[in-house]
Amino acid sequence: MEPGTIRKLDEAVVNRIAAGEIIQRPANALKEMIENSLDAKSTSIQVIVKSGGLRSLQIQDNGTGIRREDLEIVCERFTTSKLQKFEDLSTIDTYGFRGEALASISHVAQLTITTKTRHEKCAYKASYEDGKLKGQIKPCAGNQGTQITVEDLFYNVPMRKQALKAPNEEFQKILDVVSKYAVHNPQTAFMLKKFGENASVRTQAKSTVESNINLIYGSSVGKALLKINIDDEILQLKAEGHVTNVNFTLKKAIFILFINHRLVESVNLKKAIDQIYSLYIPKGMSPFIYLSIELHPNNVDVNVHPTKHEVHFLHEDAIMEKITEAIESILLGGNVSRTFYTQALLPGASNPTDSPKLNESGSGGDKSRLDYKFVRTSHNDQKLDKFFGNNVSRNVSITENKQVATPQRVKCHRDTKLTSVINLRKAVEDECDRDLRKIFSELAFVGVVDRTRALIQYDTKMFLTSTRVLWEELCYQMLLFNFANLSKMSFTKPLPLHELASLALQDPESGWTEEDGPKPALVERIVEILTDKALMLREYFNLCISIDGKLEAIPILVNDYTPSMVYLPMYILRLATEVEWDEEQECFRTFCRETAKFYAKIALSKKDQEYKWEVEHAIYPTIKQYLLPPIAFTKNGALLQVANLPDLYRVFERC
Repeated sequence: MEPGTIRKLDEAVVNRIAAGEIIQRPANALKEMIENSLDAKSTSIQVIVKSGGLRSLQIQDNGTGIRREDLEIVCERFTTSKLQKFEDLSTIDTYGFRGEALASISHVAQLTITTKTRHEKCAYKASYEDGKLKGQIKPCAGNQGTQITVEDLFYNVPMRKQALKAPNEEFQKILDVVSKYAVHNPQTAFMLKKFGENASVRTQAKSTVESNINLIYGSSVGKALLKINIDDEILQLKAEGHVTNVNFTLKKAIFILFINHRLVESVNLKKAIDQIYSLYIPKGMSPFIYLSIELHPNNVDVNVHPTKHEVHFLHEDAIMEKITEAIESILLGGNVSRTFYTQALLPGASNPTDSPKLNESGSGGDKSRLDYKFVRTSHNDQKLDKFFGNNVSRNVSITENKQVATPQRVKCHRDTKLTSVINLRKAVEDECDRDLRKIFSELAFVGVVDRTRALIQYDTKMFLTSTRVLWEELCYQMLLFNFANLSKMSFTKPLPLHELASLALQDPESGWTEEDGPKPALVERIVEILTDKALMLREYFNLCISIDGKLEAIPILVNDYTPSMVYLPMYILRLATEVEWDEEQECFRTFCRETAKFYAKIALSKKDQEYKWEVEHAIYPTIKQYLLPPIAFTKNGALLQVANLPDLYRVFERC
């Protein structure tokens, strides 16, 4: 069989293919036109739809309009007033930038533009087909702004037209787009209606986000809103929005996300927020979420997808963590009336170690024992995942750090005679709360809630635990009590400290400013500090640094647990800057604290299956065996009682 001949596609075919990537349905076309209207500083946008936008889709605004001399090329591909050179993408502050929206629409529909600028005496009307001006530009009467009419969408792409939904369903997608932009742009009046019918959306100019949410999505949503504000200079992050409290739920989630005022989707962020709400609202129900996130333009790549529905941005894990923490905090603060939140564990509460008494025979198998006194006693009983069909097994490979080799075990055990370490150990023992220790030593693991929390059971009580808080404290204690006896995890290829430090200083979390001095000099200083302490770090902690400044190994604190290597650069930076190297006891304390923080942080990039396995089979078994919980855990939310079986039975008895 002879190979086929490669030919250049006809320009009309190329343009139609490109248009199909951008204009997938009427709602996509409308989104592009709304963004053009907003870029034109419009304070009023009106949309009229026929047959779900397939027969006719008209948008009219009162913006700056289009100049008469620009009408000839306005529908040609890559013609735009918003971008001059590629480097401008790094500071783009408009919705449009590629100059493809109107061109793409004109290749799959009949397009007519009527427009007037402030300086022109009359409006001008022009029609387009396949990106080219069709006929003459005609003067006509009209107000300042632009009216665009799209007719017979996909008339020349029958397969695309057949694949679309019914007109009513297409209108619902248009309604969704207009509603979201109306919420995010309360300074602009929006109106959407079907031809010949009353308006489906009508908002006023100079309104507020809250008013528009209340008007569009209903008063029940509006009454349940909680406001969020985030301003993080280190991450160059500003975010504001509204979420519903946990007393309100929807059958279908409403998630509105704008990044740098661009309507986008983020599966990872939505998933992280859903995990928070899953603890507080019934299964199968969802919240209302509106978030507006502003990042430095240099940190956002908007040129990812033809529809601009996706963006990529730096420090995604840290930003998502900041946002989810803010949402969880506002949920806790906004729902104090719910018993779930006011049941913080120990301060002022009855002694959790006062277990319900057994019958006199002491036999757990006696039929006279009440149902509510049958409790989970084994870590191997059914877990929370059983009820969601997600049983976790260890059939996963550790892929986050493929350079990690097989751990090397120490062959002997020696105790330390250093007074400083002995004092630090004693401080841990003195601060230990014995009641809490009993709870943790007899816990039965129930299941993972999300990346930061889990459920455990002690006797007839169920507790919500902050995994990261517990894990960080345990790592600190493991470093102290296994001082000079730690195993190590070796890197197949040693990692240059110079590169790790450079990466860390590029991270906004480092807090670097020009006043701190040039980055290259700081990098050299970091490498110098750590290589100077290399012998001590290797001997006491099995953190191995070569004489040429390469990280060869890090300690193993718990078997079967791998720290998230995405935080390794920042860990190296903090070792050099946050550890008190000049005084022995403070040196060991601060080193152990910084190391514990590194081991306790879980990257969102770590797979759920891997993380859940580590939590159940490595973290909580070690907590159960070794953790000496400080009394501070009774006040910092590390442990919250969420249910007590006898109390639940009393509730059911009254029903």
